[in-house]
This record gives sequence, C-alpha cells and structure tokens, in this order.
Amino acid sequence: MRQKRKKKRSFKRLRLVGMFLLAIMVAVAGFSLGRSQQGGSSGGILGASAKNDIVHVMILGVDSRKDDVGRSDTMMVTALDEDKGKAALLSVPRDTRVPIDGHGYEKINHAYAYGGHKMSQKSVESLLGVKIDHYIIINTTAFERIIDAMGGVDIDVEKRMHYEDPWDDNGGLVIDLYPGEQHMDGKKAIQYVRYRDGEGDIGRIGRQQKFVKACLAKLISAEMLPRLPKFIEEVSSAITTDMSVPELLSFAKQMKAIHDNGLSAQMVPGQPAYLQDVSYWIPDITDLRQLIMDELGIEATAEEKAKAQADEDEYMKSLPKDMQILAKSQNATGKVEEVSEAGEQKKEQQAMKPNQISVMVINDSGINGAGAEVAGILQRKGFIISGVETGKTSSRQQTTITTSTRNTDVFYGMPFKCVIMDGGSSNQAVVHIGLDYRK
Repeated sequence: MRQKRKKKRSFKRLRLVGMFLLAIMVAVAGFSLGRSQQGGSSGGILGASAKNDIVHVMILGVDSRKDDVGRSDTMMVTALDEDKGKAALLSVPRDTRVPIDGHGYEKINHAYAYGGHKMSQKSVESLLGVKIDHYIIINTTAFERIIDAMGGVDIDVEKRMHYEDPWDDNGGLVIDLYPGEQHMDGKKAIQYVRYRDGEGDIGRIGRQQKFVKACLAKLISAEMLPRLPKFIEEVSSAITTDMSVPELLSFAKQMKAIHDNGLSAQMVPGQPAYLQDVSYWIPDITDLRQLIMDELGIEATAEEKAKAQADEDEYMKSLPKDMQILAKSQNATGKVEEVSEAGEQKKEQQAMKPNQISVMVINDSGINGAGAEVAGILQRKGFIISGVETGKTSSRQQTTITTSTRNTDVFYGMPFKCVIMDGGSSNQAVVHIGLDYRK
C-alpha cells in the first residue's frame, strides 16, 4: 500500500510539473499583457502534421474577476513533438483583429468573453488553419506566488529598466531594475516581464522569451525537488485543462529534452493599427501561412498560396476606412533583436532624430479620441508610432512623455501640456495622456 501511495504522489507531481511548463509561458506573458515571442526555427513542428504526431495546445492566460468571466489577455499555441523532444510556441497578440461568430470583426481576446475557450479555439483555428487538440487556462493573478514557490529565477537583465506611474496598478507601479545577472523573486519577476517601452508589447518579446527559458532551466534542476509540494499547491489552484494525466505525464518526461533542444517561439506576423483610441494587430495572413509551411519544412502548393492570398485580400477589404495602419516594424515577422546595455552604451549620446524613435501612446484621460490626436501630432513631427492604446485608468492628471535622457530635448515644444521624464531605451518613448490634455 505504501508503494502505491508513493507512486500516485509521484505521478501527480509529474503531471502538475508538465502542466506548469506549458502554463508558465502564459503566466509570463499574461502578467505583462505580453503575447509575442522570439523567432527561431523549431525543426518543423509548428502547424498541421501529416503524421498526426504533433499535438497542438491552446494556452489562455485569463485574469478573471468576481462576476466577470474576463478576457484572454494572453493566447499561445504550443506544438509538442514528443518523438523529437521539441516544443515550439506561436504567440497570438490579444489585439489581433479576427471575425468572431455572431460578433463581426473583434479583437481575438474578446472571443473568450463571448464563448469561453470553445469560441477562442474556433477563432484560433480559423486564423491559423491548424486544428487545436487541447487547451490550458491559467489564472494569471497567480504569477507571483508560482515564481516564489519555485524559489525564484536567475535572469541577466539586459539594460536599465526604470519606470514609475502613480496612476497605474491600483496605487502606483514602480519598476526599478539594474542591468546584470540577478536572482528574481515573484515581485522582481513581475517588474521584468511588465516593463514597458516605446515598442509596446513587441518590445517585451526578448524579455519574455528569456524568462520562459530561465523557468524551464529551473524546473529541471535538482533544487526544485524540496519545493515541489508548495509548487504543486500553487499550480493546481491556477490551471484548468482538458489534457489527460497520461498526456501531461508524457510531456513532463520530455522537459529536459525540450530544454536541451532549445525552445523555439514565433508570433503571428503583422503590424499595429488603431481606430479612434482602440489598438489592433493586423495579421499578415500570407506570411502567417508561409511561416507555418516553413516550420513544417514543406513547400506550399500553388492552390494553397492562392487561398492564402484570397483570404488576405478579403480580410484587408474588411478594414474600416478610417483605421490607421502603422508602418511595419522590423519585428513584425516575429523575430527580435535583443539590445544589451553594452550595446546601448556604444551608441552616440547625441539626440536622435524623430524618425528614429518609436513612441507608444496610451490614453489615460478618458477623453475620447485623445490618443489618436496625439498620435497624429507625433506622426506629423516625424516620430514612429508603435501603437495607440486605452489605459487602465481614465483619471490620470498629468500628461507625461517618458524617454531617455539623450532624447528629452527632441520632445520639447509639443502643442499640448506635458511633463517630459527620463527613462526607457534610447530609441523609444511612452506618452501617457492625462486630464490636463484639454486644459
């Protein structure tokens, strides 16, 4: 009897560890509203497989509240190839504009609010042309507790990350990290994955990818053994899935191979856009379908290419006439270049030109159309707009522009009241619009 109980406990532990490896990818991006991952080759395991040996799992990070089903702030598709011991991620930006049954064109994260994981799955399958086999839902509010239960993670912070916002995060958000190798508990880890710069969500791609890899390395380390009871407790309370115990157990046994083979990740290629103060991600359907073919290592037929082009043409015709599509960035294909602190220091410290600076505009004022107005002003001055979003608050008092010290002078002379603050990367800026915009 004792041996049976021991075997059962070990079985449960491996099951939950397997669940967490999938879920931590969502927890990382979910807390940062992230949804993008670094590009790379996965050896042909993303997309449909002729041999049916690839399992596709849709992962949703949901921040549900009492009396509110919530939205899927994070959406990923994980392709698992157990024969090769490989895994790949495809991150779907939550702002991706897609048709949702009965609701017309909406952001893909709205699908969860309309019809739960089933509606989300249907929307993902329509966008990707890939059958989803399973789903995992994680409550992203458990992020900090889960990281602490792991005993924290080691991260090499690539640059100075400093940001203060007294109007954010129900009482104030402070991110204050220095470059270099450091051990992060849950609170510090949240700062790392939430740090926001002028590239918006795409700017977090490299950090999220690094963090996922650090978590994977920690999970397969010997020091996790004494932490398993607390770890399992936190994970089991945060995850819902339809994956069976044997499926999760099989995957858990593959963790070391996946780590050794390298975890590949992509994002849906496309470009940012905005309508009024609502931001969207416009997918490049032909590039997306080609990405899937490339990952499979197969050649698309003429019919498949024609179908992808027809789908893209139909999609582009559905765009509202007044939607502003922003210039496609170099990261729009899903690939990212990490910029280290050393790389930043090598750059000349003279002010950059507006057309070299990416700006994220966030409307925290509650003034309808203010975000689009400010974006238009900055565009006319030559700045690159990476996105326009509605903030979490509508009562921010002051309008602020946060940019690096070298570029503060570039933002002087704006035709609206604003406070220019030091912070952020050298080629980026974040504008938060406050109530003083109309005064």
